[in-house]
Amino acid sequence: MDDATTSNEIRLREGSSIAQRLVMAGFAAAVSLCFTPGLFTHDYLEVSISVLALLLGAAFIAGVMLAPAVVWIITPNEILIGQQRPFGRLRTRIVAKDDIAGLLVPGSKASKARFHLAFTLASGERLTSPPISDVTHVRETVARIAAQFGVPNVEAPVNPLDATNPEMHLGEPVEPFSKRDVRIVALIAVGLSAVPYAYKLWRGLSPGPVDIMLLPIGAIAAFAVHRYANLVTGAFWIIRQGDIRVERLSGDGKLRADHIEGHDVKAITVERRGRSEDEHCIVVIRLRSGQRFRSPRIGSRNEARAVGAEIVRRLGIEPQNNQI
Repeated sequence: MDDATTSNEIRLREGSSIAQRLVMAGFAAAVSLCFTPGLFTHDYLEVSISVLALLLGAAFIAGVMLAPAVVWIITPNEILIGQQRPFGRLRTRIVAKDDIAGLLVPGSKASKARFHLAFTLASGERLTSPPISDVTHVRETVARIAAQFGVPNVEAPVNPLDATNPEMHLGEPVEPFSKRDVRIVALIAVGLSAVPYAYKLWRGLSPGPVDIMLLPIGAIAAFAVHRYANLVTGAFWIIRQGDIRVERLSGDGKLRADHIEGHDVKAITVERRGRSEDEHCIVVIRLRSGQRFRSPRIGSRNEARAVGAEIVRRLGIEPQNNQI
């Protein structure tokens, strides 16, 4: 659900659409139904696993379908809070300006660039808003709300994606895995592949084709871990005025950096990388050379769009190349 800001009000929304809920519920139902054959066996363990899977699936579906959609409308004089469940009535609440005694901006443990408004009322009650979707203007939004409600000494949030930063940071600085950790993982891969073969020999049985085939597979896996482990460390984007520095690691752990400038960019889009549009959206930059750069995970589609729009502004990209 989108945030909207006008000259007199700020809207914060949270909650999946009915279509998104149906997709998630359908996926959970399909996974749960895969366990139903176990109900018709005479094995107590299989029956128990099937029943547990069905109960967990039902609980997940109920949670998805019954989760409320929430909207906050913040005006200069009050906060209007609306909450509605898919099969319930709209519930509203008005918080007057004079009832607000304090304001904090706690970050999210899941994402460094996700912030909520936590209002403390005169009665001592604490109300937490939906997340601020325009993650590039969190400080401006917080300062504006604190000023209009007369809340003093509101600490500015530490936001790596704020547009007031000379450099916006996406992801974490990349560091190679220690050689010791890589060796341990490689040895574990070899050991796991050798367990079935060693077990058969220990029992005095003849190893089968699968047991023998696992040995070279384990060796290949160990080599792959040793050679390419650092490739999974991801990327670190440093977004500056006029260019983007993308830092990644090569297989041997050496740092390599690419620079993206506005004239190199053919298109910028927002894509979903995972099942959820609320958590797994990224910015994708396609260059005129055909090369693509996928950003670290940002969060919701609205948050990714805000970051993409700031990238467009900083790189000075023409509107026709912006598909945010």
